[in-house]
Amino acid sequence: MSSRRNFILQTAMGLAATTVAPLATVAGTAVARPQAKDLPVGMAGYTFAKFDLEKAIAMMKRVNITNISVKDIHLPLNSSPEKIQRVLEQFKAGGIHVYGVGVIYMKSEKAVDDAFAYAKRVGVPLIVGVPNPELLDYTEAKIKEYNIRLAIHNHGPEDKLYPGPKNVYDLIKKRDARMGICLDIGHAQRAGEDPARAIVAYKERIFDLHIKDVTEGSNKGKATEIGRGVIDFAALIKALRKIKYSGYSSIEYEKDMTDPLPGIAESAGFFRGVIKTVS
Repeated sequence: MSSRRNFILQTAMGLAATTVAPLATVAGTAVARPQAKDLPVGMAGYTFAKFDLEKAIAMMKRVNITNISVKDIHLPLNSSPEKIQRVLEQFKAGGIHVYGVGVIYMKSEKAVDDAFAYAKRVGVPLIVGVPNPELLDYTEAKIKEYNIRLAIHNHGPEDKLYPGPKNVYDLIKKRDARMGICLDIGHAQRAGEDPARAIVAYKERIFDLHIKDVTEGSNKGKATEIGRGVIDFAALIKALRKIKYSGYSSIEYEKDMTDPLPGIAESAGFFRGVIKTVS
């Protein structure tokens, strides 16, 4: 059954539960409904790669998404303190919370140094990054030095470093607890890993989520609006609640990056609907 059909079924069940709730209460049994606030929605900054900061903020306001992991497109790694302050003030004025930075690629020790120094200047507790595996010892030392968490991003079957979350987990499971995973659910599905199962399997290391949908679970899968693809979002939400996930679920819309607003709006609406409906 597709995720969209699952959602329709769950919605009908939710409406039924709402209808009978007064009777249940009279009988002395309260019916608990899911709360949307336990899984805050965010935005992966890469979504706005083709837009300036003002337009990116305007689009986020249109869809009422108030959390972002900012990409270096809008806040370069070599930004001056003045530039950082201006950008952060722009986000704040738009009612947007910058919770992390990235994705940042780290192919040398200097790149690792630059990433952690940058995150400290921006004042965020999380880097979404891709350090080369041979740099993990060095990166772990920087995590300890800066007390900044790192969430390693998986990029699908084409990625030679970290195709799926298991590839990340196997390399970090015995390392510092502040080294974890940014689970890109679309790329995980394309790499042959079910996102809901991955969330449960690697629960203590899931720090961040990039939320998207794909047309099929293989390297032929293409990005599409959330709910139109093959990912089971009801199962995803159940898994997140099972592990008591406390991070952000950040939409990364890549189907049409020259005109993303309609797709972001549809994706956000569907995803929020699942959050509110599925127990």
